[in-house]
Amino acid sequence: MLKKSNYTDEELLSLLLTDGELAIDLIFRKHYSFLCKSVYRIISDTQITEDLAQEVFYEVWKKREQLKITISLKAYLKRAALNKALNYIRDQKIDFRNAPAKEELVSKTDSIIQELAADNLQQEINAAIDNLPERCRLVFVLSRFEEMSYRQIAAQLDISMKTVENQISKALKSLRIALAEHLPVSLLVLIMAFFQG
Repeated sequence: MLKKSNYTDEELLSLLLTDGELAIDLIFRKHYSFLCKSVYRIISDTQITEDLAQEVFYEVWKKREQLKITISLKAYLKRAALNKALNYIRDQKIDFRNAPAKEELVSKTDSIIQELAADNLQQEINAAIDNLPERCRLVFVLSRFEEMSYRQIAAQLDISMKTVENQISKALKSLRIALAEHLPVSLLVLIMAFFQG
């Protein structure tokens, strides 16, 4: 079989059964950066992010003959990566009430997120989100980017729904202040409307 680079996700899933090594290599090349970016939004540590993303691909490889993916491959991988990140947080027993400042947790400010950002606006938004306090950022990302309900977030992080609401309010206020320095008012209003929706 020829090694083409433009396989559809359906073709890649079929290929997993016939040529698993080629398939996992192609899936990795196609989705690795995306998974790293998704995990990094939850765990601001490049090494852990890369390790967790690689674990997702390893599990796809191990389970390739039993996999029953009913959603898009990208969505499946993102959900698996999110679960890995949340399990990591649970297993590390990260207590956000006593978490050190973000500066202590992240040694590099030039991160995967900034490297993958396509334009200045996205970089500004990402930087504002990354600068949120650790628990606030996690709650905000789970709500706005992973589309988890307040109830789901509260259960996953073992916090109250009121705490989730407070963290979302805190995040929106911080983002409004941080982005106001860099954006025209009209654009700021649109962005905040998107985040509040």
